Amino acid sequence: MLGGKEDVPEKRRLVAIMAADIVGYSRLVEADEKATLDAIRSLRSEVINPQIVAHDGRIVKLMGDGAIVEFGSVVDAVASAVAIQMGVRARQRDKLPDRRLTLRIGVNLGDVVVEGDDLMGDGVNVAARLEQLCPPGGLLVAAAAYDQLQGKLDVTFDDAGEQQVKNIARPVHVYSARIDGVAHALPRKSRQRRRLLPIGATAVLALLLAAGGTWWFWPTPPADTKPSVAVLPFNNYAGDEATGRLADGLTEDIITDLARYPDFEVVARNSTEVYKGKPIDIREVASALHINYVLEGSIQRQNGRVRITAQLINATSANHLWSDHWDRPDEDVFAVQTEIAQEVSNQLGGGVGLINRAARDAARRKRPGNLTAYELYLLGGEKVEQGNSASLKEAIPLLTRAVELDPGLARAWVSLFFAYNVLAFAGVDQERNWKLAGEAAEHAVSTDPGDAMAHVALGSSFGIQNDLIRAKAEFDTALRLAPSSAEVLIQYSFWAATLGQPKQGGEMADRAIRLDPNYSMAAAGRFSYAYFAADRYEDALSVLDRATLDSYSPDNWVVRPSALAALGRIEEAKRWVKEALSRSADLTIEGWANQPGYSDAERQRFIKTMALAGFPACAKPDVLAKIANPLRLPECANRSPAK
Repeated sequence: MLGGKEDVPEKRRLVAIMAADIVGYSRLVEADEKATLDAIRSLRSEVINPQIVAHDGRIVKLMGDGAIVEFGSVVDAVASAVAIQMGVRARQRDKLPDRRLTLRIGVNLGDVVVEGDDLMGDGVNVAARLEQLCPPGGLLVAAAAYDQLQGKLDVTFDDAGEQQVKNIARPVHVYSARIDGVAHALPRKSRQRRRLLPIGATAVLALLLAAGGTWWFWPTPPADTKPSVAVLPFNNYAGDEATGRLADGLTEDIITDLARYPDFEVVARNSTEVYKGKPIDIREVASALHINYVLEGSIQRQNGRVRITAQLINATSANHLWSDHWDRPDEDVFAVQTEIAQEVSNQLGGGVGLINRAARDAARRKRPGNLTAYELYLLGGEKVEQGNSASLKEAIPLLTRAVELDPGLARAWVSLFFAYNVLAFAGVDQERNWKLAGEAAEHAVSTDPGDAMAHVALGSSFGIQNDLIRAKAEFDTALRLAPSSAEVLIQYSFWAATLGQPKQGGEMADRAIRLDPNYSMAAAGRFSYAYFAADRYEDALSVLDRATLDSYSPDNWVVRPSALAALGRIEEAKRWVKEALSRSADLTIEGWANQPGYSDAERQRFIKTMALAGFPACAKPDVLAKIANPLRLPECANRSPAK
């Protein structure tokens, strides 16, 4: 007996659950409540509800900014979600970016508890957590649901791996749907940018000091191994000689572009040419070539157009990790060949490319004592990208151990540079960390002068020291070594204005986005500054729409309202300033203008636009006391830093 009533067995059933919500709902309602609610009602009546009904769904819960919906099958749930996202996108195209309604959706297949019309339990919770993890405009599907979709829907999915979600102890394997052919990369905690306010520095330092006394004993690891990839000859489905030449050229270009990345090894073309035109077994290829990954693709021509597909496969498990396709006019096949080779290489290569991400996943499953220097670098680099105090606590010992085991591992030195650099800009033991950052950058270049990212690190180090001539020379060297690397262009675009090239910085951001249209939120923050410094304020705001507010760095919180103010959108700017100050109360025009690494022109741009936006003018005395010869605003100059 419980509460005077007989216990009733729980009623359960297996259902597909869709969780959806509106991105930035509170901000939209605050900005214009009536227009936002009217737009939501319109979308519900014209798009969302009709698609739910058409796919036999039932709304379980309806909130102001979202809904939980039950479906009898995963196929119906995913088909409904895709149709809803496409319908919402089509009806929001004519809206200003900051007024668009954007959904994020998660789908799970799970066992739920039924209480009347309500559903509860783990199955619902996982769907809701996937929705929270989902990038704006995207659709995330749990593996349990994904397994039911094979061959039943014409929807492409990217394997996003195992994700840790809030209040769910176990990791959830996730797949990201391509909506209308557009991929949606999962949000990652953005690495901190090169200019950061010294907030929370004491906590960061305490964690790092603690790390020195708590890191585990490192046994000697096995011999180092890098991931390896084979690019198989692209299949010529058209069968004619011209298409065959394009297939051969594309294969060669991809091999050449991938070979520029030091993060993995690429099998020479003469070793893969033997598979041309033959049916293959991926596992047999892996065994014969001793590789981890296979890239294969095909080319077709029809009615004056060329269609190219490519896919990356785990050679051991034969699982598909990524795929994409391109449709282009075949008028200039060489331009098509170059464009696609560059896009493919940028998807696969670089520190955050698919091959490194897959290798990181494998390294995480190994015991610490069995990690190679390269695997230590991969895991340490991932921690640096996260950029928070806890991740930095783990990153430096990992990377230090990596270079102890292999002093010639240039990329580990590059990651060490960024780790120390982030700490210095966070105000943690600045002189020591800038010195260590500079030494790491010099080690990287001396170890591998052909590594473009090593020159990016050294260029950044020179820029911090205000040695702009040498900084520009290093960035130019990096671009010469890897002219089609989105990774290099992202970093260079961020520094271009400091080096006296603001217009070129915006153009580099344009090119990086073309090369890697699924760029990360960290890259979005860098692009926003490049556009801001190039007077391209609308573009600066547009790329920031890609990032979630939780991923904003201090740069983003300054650039967004400043760009709005420069466009004359003062009331919007003031609302963003209010939000920025709620997160960083010490943010002032003086404090920001005194950040290291800016040119005089950049400082003056910030002073002007931040004032228009309504940021507080004067820095606090304790902030100014840490700066030698601080730049003072006229209205603040009569305030003594000593007080």
